[in-house]
Amino acid sequence: MNASASVLDAPLSTFLGERAAESFAKSFGITTIDELLWHTPRRYAKRGELTALDELPVGDHVSIVAEVRKVTERRMRSRGGSLLEATITDGRGYITLTFFNQAWRSRELQPGVRGIFSGKVGRYKGLAQLAHPDYELFDELELDASDARAKRWADELIPIYPASKRLQSWQVQEAVKLVLGEVTDIPDPVPAELRRSNGQLTLDEAFRRIHQPVRFSDVAAAKEALRATEAFVFQTALLEQRQLLRQNAAFPRHRRGGGVLDQFDASLPFELTNDQRTTGEVIARELAQDEAMQRLVQGEVGSGKTLVAIRAMLQTAEDGGQSALLAPTEVLAAQHYRSLIESLGPVLCTKLLPTLLTGSLPTSERRRALLRIASGDAKLVIGTHALLGEKVSFADLGLVIVDEQHRFGVEQREALRQRAGHPPHLLVLTATPIPRTVAMTVFGDLDVSTIAELPGGRQGIESFVVAAAERPHWLERAWDRVVEELDAGRQAFVVCSAISRDESETDAEPELPTEQDQAAPLPPPATVEDTVELLRAMPRFAGKRIEAVHGKLSADEKDERMRAFAAGRIDVIVATTVIEVGVNVPNASVMIVLDADRFGVSQLHQLRGRVGRGSHPGLCLLVTNALPDTPARERVEAVASTLDGFLLAEEDLRLRKEGNVLGAAQSGGASSLRILRVVDDAETIIEARARAAEVLEGDPTLENHPELRAAINRVSSSERAFLGAS
Repeated sequence: MNASASVLDAPLSTFLGERAAESFAKSFGITTIDELLWHTPRRYAKRGELTALDELPVGDHVSIVAEVRKVTERRMRSRGGSLLEATITDGRGYITLTFFNQAWRSRELQPGVRGIFSGKVGRYKGLAQLAHPDYELFDELELDASDARAKRWADELIPIYPASKRLQSWQVQEAVKLVLGEVTDIPDPVPAELRRSNGQLTLDEAFRRIHQPVRFSDVAAAKEALRATEAFVFQTALLEQRQLLRQNAAFPRHRRGGGVLDQFDASLPFELTNDQRTTGEVIARELAQDEAMQRLVQGEVGSGKTLVAIRAMLQTAEDGGQSALLAPTEVLAAQHYRSLIESLGPVLCTKLLPTLLTGSLPTSERRRALLRIASGDAKLVIGTHALLGEKVSFADLGLVIVDEQHRFGVEQREALRQRAGHPPHLLVLTATPIPRTVAMTVFGDLDVSTIAELPGGRQGIESFVVAAAERPHWLERAWDRVVEELDAGRQAFVVCSAISRDESETDAEPELPTEQDQAAPLPPPATVEDTVELLRAMPRFAGKRIEAVHGKLSADEKDERMRAFAAGRIDVIVATTVIEVGVNVPNASVMIVLDADRFGVSQLHQLRGRVGRGSHPGLCLLVTNALPDTPARERVEAVASTLDGFLLAEEDLRLRKEGNVLGAAQSGGASSLRILRVVDDAETIIEARARAAEVLEGDPTLENHPELRAAINRVSSSERAFLGAS
C-alpha cells in the first residue's frame, strides 16, 4: 500500500484491528499510523547480549534480555496453591520471576534459555523481582557457535520499546512490523534537496532503520534524520504562525510627549537599568507600529520586568488603548494591582482607573469592575483567569500582557487576545530563564528580549544545602539562623510542598521525585499546617508572629496575610508555592525550603528569588533528605551552586530530560517532543529554523510543499494549542 497523508492519518484499527488499537490508545495515546511510527525504541539489545540487572529501577516497567538460571516450585502454606520462582541473570546480577499457580511455566522456563522478560520491578525481602511478568523466549538455533548463521542470530538487534502492562515491547514490535509491511514510500516533509545536502535518510528510510535496524549505525543515521524532520516541521509551523500573526494589522499606540508615561518616569526614585531601558525602547517602537507586537521578555528573578510592562501599559493608555495583564494567581494579581497603584500615585490613578478582576471578587465589586472595563474607563486591567470569562468585554484592548507564561497555555493567552476588536499587541513575561534553542522551539512565534541586569542596591543571595538525612543537627542550626534574622528586625519565608497530611497543594505541582531518585523511600513531606504548629511550639520562636499562606485560604485571607507580612506585622510566613512568583517583600531576608528535593530546579530558583530583594543580603537554606548522588539531591545542589538562572535552566533540562518542554509546560498535555532534544540538538534546531525560513520565503502558503503541509496539519491538539491555532 502506498503511503499518503491520509494513510498516515489512518486509525490504527485499519491495520491492527479494534482491540489492539484500543490497547495502544489506552497505553500510549497512540491512535494513528503516524503516531505509531514515531513511537521509537528506547534501546536495542542483541540476542546474545544480556542486560545489566543490577541497575533496574524499582517501580519502573521494564523489558530486559536475560538468561534463566534456576527454576523452583513450592507450595504456599498461608494462602494455598503453588509459587513458581525463576531466577534470571545477566552474569552479574539476578532477579526473580514469580508466578502463582502456574506450574506449567516450568516446561518453558528451562535453565539456559534466553528471552525478553517484561514487568514492573518490585522488591521482596530486599531482592528485586518481577511478579507475573510477560516474556518471549528466543527460539535459539541449534548450531555450532562458530557457524556464521549462529553469529548472525546472536548479533541480531532487538528493539526494546516503551511498554506498559497492557502492551509489551514485542507486541509493539509486531505491530510496527505489520504496518511497515503494508505502508510503502512514506512521504517526507523535508524537501529532497535539503536531505541530499545534509546526507540524510528520507523519512521512509529513517522509520525502517530505527524500527528494523541491521546494525547500530542504522539507528544513528535514522535518529539524525528523525531529529531533523521534527525540528524542520516544528520550526516551519512556528514561523508560519508568526507570519500569519504579523499579517494582522494592529492599532499603533504612539508615545505622547508630556503624557502619563513621562509623568511616571519623572516620579521614579531610581534610574532604569540599561537592560530595562533598551528593552523598553524596543517595545515602544513596536507598539507604535501597525503590525502587532509579539514579544517575550525574559529576565532573572527581581530584574524589573514588571516595570517594563507598566511602561508599555502607560504608552498604550496615552493613545487611548486599554491594557490587560494576566497573572497566574490571585496573590500575584493583587500584588501587581497594589504595586501599580503605589507606583502611579493618586493623580495618574484617577486618570487611568487601574482595575482588578479576580474570581473571588464580591458580586458588587465584580459588576463595577466589568462596567469600568467595558466602558473603557479602566485603562489598566489586572486579573487572573477571570479575565477570560465570557462576560468580560473591553472597549479598546490595545495590549495583552501575560505574566509568568509557563503557568499558562497558549490557548489562554489567545482567548484574552480575542477579547479585542482588532489584534492587540502581545507582551509575554517570564522569570524562568530560557536557553536560546528552547526559546526558538517553545516561543518560536515571539521575538525575545532578555533583562539580565539586576537593579542597584541588591545585596545578593547565598544558598546552602541542609543535608538533614546525613546531619540532622544542621536543621536545628537552620532554625537558629532564621531566628537570628528575625531578631535583627527582618522576616522569613518557610516553604512546604503540601498543605496538610492528606491534601497536596493545588496552586502548583512540585516535581516530586520518582522511585529511582532514591535507594530508599523519602519520609513524608513537611506540611504547612504541621510546620506552623512546630514553629509556634519551639521556644526559640516564642513571641514571633507566624502565619500560613496556601491555596485553601480564600483570596481575601491570602491577600490580608500578605499585606500584613509586607507591612511587617508578621515575622514568618509558612507557605506553599503560592509565593513562587512576583511576591515582593524587601525586608524578607531568609527562606527555608523544606523537602527541597520535591521541587524542580526552576521552581527552587523562583522561590529563592523572594528573598534578598532589599538592602539586606538574602539567605536560602534548601533542606533535603535525599541522599548524595541521587537525581533528587542533584537538583538541590544545582540550585545551591549558582544564582545564574540561565545556567540553571540548562541544568534543569539536562536533569529532567525535557519531559515537558513543549506539551505540559505550555498547554497541560504530554510532551510534544518525540525524539528531538532542545539542548543536545541545538545545532539541528538552528539549522532547521534557517531552512524553514527559506522555504516559507519562497512558498508562503506551502502550496508547493504538500508533504510539509500535511505534517504540520498532523500536529496534535496539544501542539496546536501551543502554536496558537484556533
